[in-house]
Amino acid sequence: MLALYLASGLMLATLVSRLPSVRDALGLSHGEVGLLLLCMTAGSFASVSVSGFVVMRLGSKRTLVLAASLTAVALAMVGVAAAGLHSLVLTGTALGLLGAGNAAWNVSSNVQGAAMERALGVPIMPVLHGFFSVGTVLGAAAGALGAALQLSISWHFAAMSAAVLAIIFTGTRTFRPDATNAGSGHSNRSLLADAWREPRTLVLGVLVLGMALAEGAAGDWVALALSDGYGAINSVGAIGYGVFVTAMTLARLGGGFVLARLGRVVVIRISAASTLVGLLLFVFGPSLHTAFAALVFWGLGVALSFPVAMTAASDDPMRAAARVSVVSTIGYGAFLGGPPLLGLLADRVGLLHALGYVGILVVISFFLAPAAGPRKAAAVAAPATTNTEH
Repeated sequence: MLALYLASGLMLATLVSRLPSVRDALGLSHGEVGLLLLCMTAGSFASVSVSGFVVMRLGSKRTLVLAASLTAVALAMVGVAAAGLHSLVLTGTALGLLGAGNAAWNVSSNVQGAAMERALGVPIMPVLHGFFSVGTVLGAAAGALGAALQLSISWHFAAMSAAVLAIIFTGTRTFRPDATNAGSGHSNRSLLADAWREPRTLVLGVLVLGMALAEGAAGDWVALALSDGYGAINSVGAIGYGVFVTAMTLARLGGGFVLARLGRVVVIRISAASTLVGLLLFVFGPSLHTAFAALVFWGLGVALSFPVAMTAASDDPMRAAARVSVVSTIGYGAFLGGPPLLGLLADRVGLLHALGYVGILVVISFFLAPAAGPRKAAAVAAPATTNTEH
């Protein structure tokens, strides 16, 4: 399971750390990069909105294998389309497929991770997401090296895709069976519909929205912001993203201990405060050195909110897939949809100042933290009829 989370981070960081090279290969402006990323957003949002039902239908293992394989193949397609064919249309199409695969991959892995956490009785979600961050560190390091060596993104992306495919087909053998609602009288569709009407689940989604946007904005724009806002070369931009994900990784690997001592609500509030400090320091700091210090606060801040929210959404194993799907849909809508819109805003106010607006939603997340508090699993009533939908 750890390897699957690592592979997911490796895929994402490979793309975002070489985003300046994708931009240069296609000759795009900030706004045009934002519009291109909307293709990934559209694929992700369409996928994540139905991923909970797909997981309940196929199981998390089959969903993950299919989704992760699609993501790996699509990354290779992005490299060929941008650097080999210089085709904006094909690059956008490949990003749409990548987004669809990645969103389903994340939902299925979070459902499986929550099942393992309940079985072990200890908070392991931060560690699992920590290995996602380990993957982003490795991907960012490889991206910085590739940029420095001027390695073609077509070869870079193809090599990473091959490595991830190997991990996928060897890393799913120990998955736990998914919880089932068989005999509960509740169909998968009704569980998903119920989750969209639950106030706590929706509030969790809004909480994640602000923090996910802060994380997604860093992933998509930090390298470019350092390059364009602070005058750094592309390789330094990639290193900056590496600093961000390294801070996030360290926070997640130690997150289980922190959660056990402080609890979910306090952890989310500390996380939101650290994120806001990092954002403001990055936007208004006087130098490149200050910007790198800001990235540490920013990375530490966004590290735990998403895994904590996934745990909170999975308190009831019977409804975990449906609730994770709802929270993920809202969160990934911000994670993937917000950064492209920031690109359009950047054309008007500048990239650094556009990032500052993310702080508004981070403040909202701070005040919504109590929604992540523990809840007892609610029993699912069992009418006389037997459910036959799986």
